[in-house]
Amino acid sequence: MSNLEREAVPSVCGGRGFVVAEPVRELLSPRHVRLGESTEVRRLLPNLGRRMIGAWCFVDHYGPDDIADEPGMQVPPHPHMGLQTVSWLHEGEVLHRDSTGSLQLIRPRELGLMTSGRAISHSEESPREHARFLHGAQLWVALPDSHRHSDPHFEHHADLPVVTAPGLRATLILGSLDGATSPGTTYTPIVGADLALTQGADLRLPLEADFEYAVLAMSGEAHVDGVPVLPGSMLYLGCGRAELPLRAESDAGLMLLGGEPFEEELIMFWNWIGRSQEEIAQARRDWMEGTRFGEVKGYDGDPLPAPELPPTRLKPRGRVR
Repeated sequence: MSNLEREAVPSVCGGRGFVVAEPVRELLSPRHVRLGESTEVRRLLPNLGRRMIGAWCFVDHYGPDDIADEPGMQVPPHPHMGLQTVSWLHEGEVLHRDSTGSLQLIRPRELGLMTSGRAISHSEESPREHARFLHGAQLWVALPDSHRHSDPHFEHHADLPVVTAPGLRATLILGSLDGATSPGTTYTPIVGADLALTQGADLRLPLEADFEYAVLAMSGEAHVDGVPVLPGSMLYLGCGRAELPLRAESDAGLMLLGGEPFEEELIMFWNWIGRSQEEIAQARRDWMEGTRFGEVKGYDGDPLPAPELPPTRLKPRGRVR
């Protein structure tokens, strides 16, 4: 999914100076952003008070939207570099196309994982014949410097490992949880899990004390470490936790996001992640000139133009020890 904002501004993210080294309960409210004609997303990352959670650097939650008489998601071809995109659905389908030639229909609780590496472009759309409701999340994972220039590729994993406990069914999206590991390729210590809770569930989820965590509420009513988290909001939890108390007041859907704090400082602009504003400016020129990012074949529409890059110069401030 793309950041479609036409007034995008560069921002610095990453670095341990942004990390809370102890357990906290920081509730993040979303910013509402239009995505095409019939989809509005709730953007949780980057947030005014929180830029990253481990390597997770972008989180959009959308739906459930009734798109029975609407085109649904229609995101024209657009570029990415320096990151992975994670497509995750609870309802509906999304058709993915990219410049490596991938064409894949993604269904609920199937992992669509695109690694941009040095450069890729893709589109996302609801199929012409689609389900009535569309509900899901789109997330980005920042690539470390050692892998950000790798070859672009796409993975689709329909059969993901599941961890169960009384009242819980946890599907592993990325990384590992309680002995189960996702087949999705990762480049930093990270975890992403879809948590389906049944009404009345009361449990403690094992965590890694060195990771920082957050929980995104997708549906239902749940308390995370005693804090009620409503759908479309996210609770940042900091580091230093060995377990996480969860209680469901109704059937509920949550997403657990975590990872080791991302030490490198990054510059994010539009759909690119780089290490300098000069690198971002070159990516913009390459996209607008039709070089480097390839062509998405089969999409009925024009690619997205890149927004203007503001003249203000940003530089990462260095690692904070």
